[in-house]
Amino acid sequence: MLEIIMLIIGFAIIIKSADLLVDTASSLAIKCHLPKMLIALTIVSFGTCAPEIAIAFQSIASKNGEIAFANIIGSCVVNVFFIIGLACIIRPIKLKHKTVKKELPILLLITTVFSILMIDSTFNPATPNDFSRADGVVLILIFFIFVLYLLQLIKNRDKTSVDENVNIKFENPFIAILLLIVSLALITFSSDLIVDSATSLATKLNISEKIITMVLIAIGTSLPEMITTVTSARKGEFDIAIGNIIGTNIFNICIVLGLPISIYGGIELQGFNLIDIIAIFASSFILYVFAKNDNEISRKEGIAMITIFVVYYAYLLL
Repeated sequence: MLEIIMLIIGFAIIIKSADLLVDTASSLAIKCHLPKMLIALTIVSFGTCAPEIAIAFQSIASKNGEIAFANIIGSCVVNVFFIIGLACIIRPIKLKHKTVKKELPILLLITTVFSILMIDSTFNPATPNDFSRADGVVLILIFFIFVLYLLQLIKNRDKTSVDENVNIKFENPFIAILLLIVSLALITFSSDLIVDSATSLATKLNISEKIITMVLIAIGTSLPEMITTVTSARKGEFDIAIGNIIGTNIFNICIVLGLPISIYGGIELQGFNLIDIIAIFASSFILYVFAKNDNEISRKEGIAMITIFVVYYAYLLL
């Protein structure tokens, strides 16, 4: 019971802290006259994946790497199949041609490389199925493709496309910076609480850390993305809705997982199989196929995404 209470407290703190982080960071970015897609791909997506960053560093540093890995796979699958699927059911998401032509292919490329790195033993049975420090470095290096694209966006930005009438929650930049630091500190504290409680709960219930993490932690830490994406889609802010998920999944794979593994060393992938690899690859591939069809993700396609999500999680729980 104590572990469950601590998990609830941890989630409450981390979700509110992530929400505060997004508000403060977005206020600072908007005052710099940056376009919405750029804000969504960077400030918003990095802010909403802050819980995953803190949990990944804490779990890998404490030699519980399976929690970090399951959290990333679960979060990426939840972000696309559940969150975008739910948003599309509420209101079909319309995508710009540039998003389908550039941003989604970058996400697909990064997810494909990640999937290949997960299956070392498939290509060479003598190789242990783990995720090494070298794999983490590869993820960081491929992240620079995304960085180069962001620099191109900044260079070619059209200042007239920025909504000057947008409501800025924190007008004073000094207050915004202070709250940004506070929110990051709270996220770090609550991530420690979540990892410790989840590990203890999994042990007491004799349930694998993979299941606890992918069902409870992955969905719980994806709540900031869900709130942001669904609200944006409902208001017709499609750039923010889709940009948030694209950016978050890229950050999750390359930085949230790649950076701590590069620092602390590799982790074994004992609890993961081909179905998990297919699930994370399919999240980016299906999103790209649905979007490329007519630059829109319809309600029917949203229902299909939700169905895939339910099937995959039913597989995990059975």
